[in-house]
Amino acid sequence: MKKKLIFGGIAVALVAVLIWFGKKNSKSPIEYETEKPFKTNIVRKTVATGKVIPLEEVEIKPQISGIIDKIFVEEGAKVKKGDLIAKVRVVPNEQALTGAQGRVSKAKLQVNNSQIVYDRNNKLYKSGVISQKEFETIELTNNQAKQDLQNAKNDYEIIRRGYTGSGGSANTNIRATTSGMILEIPVKEGYQVIQSNNFNAGTTIASIADMSKMIFEGKVDEAEVGKLNEGIEIEVALGAIDKKKFPAKLNFIAPKGTEESGAVQFKIKADVTLDEEFFIRAGYSANADIVLEKKDSVMSIKESLLQFDKKTEEPYVEIKTGDQEFERKDIELGISDGINVEIISGVTADDEIKIWNKTRKDDKDEEG
Repeated sequence: MKKKLIFGGIAVALVAVLIWFGKKNSKSPIEYETEKPFKTNIVRKTVATGKVIPLEEVEIKPQISGIIDKIFVEEGAKVKKGDLIAKVRVVPNEQALTGAQGRVSKAKLQVNNSQIVYDRNNKLYKSGVISQKEFETIELTNNQAKQDLQNAKNDYEIIRRGYTGSGGSANTNIRATTSGMILEIPVKEGYQVIQSNNFNAGTTIASIADMSKMIFEGKVDEAEVGKLNEGIEIEVALGAIDKKKFPAKLNFIAPKGTEESGAVQFKIKADVTLDEEFFIRAGYSANADIVLEKKDSVMSIKESLLQFDKKTEEPYVEIKTGDQEFERKDIELGISDGINVEIISGVTADDEIKIWNKTRKDDKDEEG
């Protein structure tokens, strides 16, 4: 009898344990929480990366080839139009110099010969032997020979010194062609420079820009360029200046894009409004925040609540219908800022939406 009671007790305990395990396993291992839709402002932005540069940058080039003899300014100096920047010393080409000397000698011979002819015919003209018209032709030839000699001498001086006596040192003195700040002087004293001509851009001696007029130059992706319009307000943040954004106005959108790393990018430009408290250097890296779309006080949910159908890829959420019971609801979405998304239809403000990507309670206990 005693053995029967013991075995009976064990059987009852076993049944109780099995019932307890069955109830536990019937429960979901995850207890889902819910959130309700809310109203908020959603701003869809894009970021264009680029840099700030002067609106106009002028390169100063020499009018004659030679060697930099002296530089009178430094980078960062402010100059006015006409200020002396550098002086070029001409190093004549021996072949060109010899050719110029030969042309001077030839012109002298022509002048001597034409002078002899002129003197002889002058006496004949005074004696009435030749007509006035014939004498005037001889006089013109003599004057032309003298002018040719002067031109040959000028050419020789330009080749030898870089300027003529009448022109002073205008060609060898490099002056600022505009007012502004010296951004760069890529040459040093002793450097050889080349003048600008039809076949060569010439050597840049200095770059000058007005630093009070700066623009942002950046690029945007083709997927977003269609939403931009010239004249919209943007904000420019500089990598060199923390916690400061400069207002700017978009004034240029490139009509043609360029492919970079498989994506088509379009150049944009914007006039930047500067703050006198900060000195903006040319070439600062910058990011421009551009508002593509904005809606105020729209019904929204967090993007993390969204689920997508594996076949149709259409969005949906799960609405609470009871204790840990949920029903699928297809929804229509509006704009998104990456955190919150607008709900156009599918749920109401009173619906409780399942937070579907929560971890299991057991996992939290083990982590603790």
